[in-house]
Formats: sequence, structure tokens, C-alpha cells
Amino acid sequence: MRTGAPILADYGPAMTPAASKWPGITRFWPLVAGVLLLTLLWFGPLPESARGSFAAHMALHMGLVVLAAPLLALGLARAFPGLIAGLSPAVAIAASLVEFVAVWAWHAPVLHDAARVDAAVFVLEQASFLAAGILLWASAIGAAGAGRPAARATGVVALLVTSMHMTLLGALLLLAPRPLYACAELCSPAAALTPLGDQQLGGVLMLLVGGAAYLTGGLALLASILREQMPSGRTG
Repeated sequence: MRTGAPILADYGPAMTPAASKWPGITRFWPLVAGVLLLTLLWFGPLPESARGSFAAHMALHMGLVVLAAPLLALGLARAFPGLIAGLSPAVAIAASLVEFVAVWAWHAPVLHDAARVDAAVFVLEQASFLAAGILLWASAIGAAGAGRPAARATGVVALLVTSMHMTLLGALLLLAPRPLYACAELCSPAAALTPLGDQQLGGVLMLLVGGAAYLTGGLALLASILREQMPSGRTG
């Protein structure tokens, strides 16, 4: 007896025929929700707070890649099911590499400090985070379609690798014995936090939110593979 499907499998392109029965615009609620969330993240208080707080900067980053990006990717899967479902397994691997480069490059001290003090660099940073996140989640959602075990396996690898490197970076930020960024001294940190404490809080956010979100996505895809294999292995 089926007890419940993983989130990615439930919301993948394979669900589009059922979703198409929804009246009107409600079919595209993830796309609408993603745009609204993106608007709140970019035009709310977080960008200004991020100039003076590493933790706020990290909260903005996590909001983009683990909330807005999967919602937008899911919305695109419903709007363009053939396109998303047709993504090759290689796209997931490429997307995980793009995500890796974007995350680690923008957390290098020179680029991170530049994004904290220069609006144009900040916009470029945020755009790259969002683009990498959408690409990765879209490839994973596309892999969730039925009859694509190879794509699902590749999606599992891509999401778990992303979870691992985000966990590693979060641990580095948390355990560093001193602030890693010049802006920690130049910018005003969050109230009641030292520059090191502010950095450590940002590391905790990446560990608990970023690492956990991609781990959950990867395990959901893995569970869908195992669930499909179970009936063929039963003898009675």
C-alpha cells in the first residue's frame, strides 16, 4: 500500500495532467507564489539588513535558493511540462556544478565584501544565486517524472552533492576562529552580535536550512526510485 509520495515526485511534470484540471490560474500558484516571495526578499527589509549583517545576507541567500527557486522551478514545470521533463540527466550534474561555483565564489572574501558594499555587485550575486537555484531545482523536478530512473538517479546525486558542499561551507563559517570578511569590521553587524558571532549565525543558517533542504530533495528522489523498484522485487 502506498503511504505517500515524496514532494518532488508529487509535484513533478508527471502530475501536470491532474494539475491541468485545476480551474484557471490556480494551476500556476507555485509560479505566482515564487514571484511574490522573490519580490518580498528583494524589495523587503532583508537587502538593507544584509549590508550590515552577514546573517541577514545568508538569510536572503537561503530564501532565494531553498524557497523562491524551487517554487519558480515548480511553476515552470507546470507552465512548460515538456521542456522541464525533457531535461537530460547531464543538466542536473551541470546545474550542481554551477551551484557549487556560484556559492563558493560569492562567499570568497573579496567577492562577498564587494557584494556587501556595491549595489551592482550585489545584484549580480543575487541573480546568479537565483539562476543557479532554479536550474538545479528544475532539473530535479524534471527528473521526478515517471519512467526516468536514470534522470532521477542523477538528480539524487546533484541534490546530495549540493547539500554536502553547503554543509561544508556552513561548518567552515561556523567554526572559523575569526571573521573571514573585511566587511565584518567595516560594516555594522546585527545588533548584539560581534562580527564573529554574526558570521557564525550565518553558518548555522546555511547548515540547517541550505544543507537540509537539498538533502530532503535528494532523499525524496531516492525514495521515489526505491518505491518503483519494490513491486518488481516482491514474490508474493
